[in-house]
Amino acid sequence: MEISAKTGQSAKTAPQKKSSIRERRALFYGLLFTSPAILGFIIYTLGPMIASFYLSLTDYNVFKDKTSFIGLDNYIKLFSGEDELFYKSLGTTFYFVVLRVPAVIIISFFLAILLNMNLKGRSLFRTIIYLPSIVPAVASSMIWMWLMNPDLGLLNTALNWLHLPTSNWLFGEGSVIPSIVLTTLWGIGGTVIIFLAGLSGVPKSYYEAIDVDGGGWYSKLRHITVPMLTPTIFFNTIMTIIGSFQVFSEAYILTQGGPNDRSLFFVFYLWRTAFRDTEMGYASALAWVLFIIIMIFTVFIFKTSKSWVHYEGERQ
Repeated sequence: MEISAKTGQSAKTAPQKKSSIRERRALFYGLLFTSPAILGFIIYTLGPMIASFYLSLTDYNVFKDKTSFIGLDNYIKLFSGEDELFYKSLGTTFYFVVLRVPAVIIISFFLAILLNMNLKGRSLFRTIIYLPSIVPAVASSMIWMWLMNPDLGLLNTALNWLHLPTSNWLFGEGSVIPSIVLTTLWGIGGTVIIFLAGLSGVPKSYYEAIDVDGGGWYSKLRHITVPMLTPTIFFNTIMTIIGSFQVFSEAYILTQGGPNDRSLFFVFYLWRTAFRDTEMGYASALAWVLFIIIMIFTVFIFKTSKSWVHYEGERQ
């Protein structure tokens, strides 16, 4: 009896040993093949983030001989109102986000619906919509500077021809942010492509059922297209919000923060503080404030997404 018990026990442990060896081997190869990404994240993302957080607690300046640890003084300076440009740049960025995010989502959504129709030349139109998104920011900004010139620009020329009031566009304090939003809508091709990918996953049988019930395009849009695309809308909304908070190129190339700091976006102010004023410690504090703001918005959208994002196959 003892011998049979021992042999049975050894027979059970042998497969367990083999499975543990397989698991360790799979773990080894998994870590081996993911190590470039892991090392890249540690070296180029996590490491600089830790260094930036430490610098935000110092008075580090490129041209100073010594760097002192000053604790939360940089953050106190930010939120106490001592730095007026902090709140001004923050308000400008929020205004830009409020204008741009709905415009990008709504226009991209309806463009994707149009480009998803079975029309002649559909591939050509898809290419035309996507091409501006791969144009370099400098080149596209130069084009928009010419188009929005108050005196010789094509937009004001067209408005004059139509006997409509003209605008100062990028040179007016009240019109500069809407004008920059307009220039960013030039490159929404990537968002349109993502919506097209989401539309390709909607079964045609759902639309056929609406046709059988006598429904029209509005019923299809409300009851099929929008609910089925809520995961895509969710993803595009998050990515557009993050990109809008990080707007920089347009302010740097088109306006340099003007006129009268009306287009002083947060990231542009951060860049100016770091590389023009060489206050790296203070700029690091600005960067961490932006990181926390973006994280709050992202977490909020994730928390509220459970009430309006519907995935195919889930139980309602």
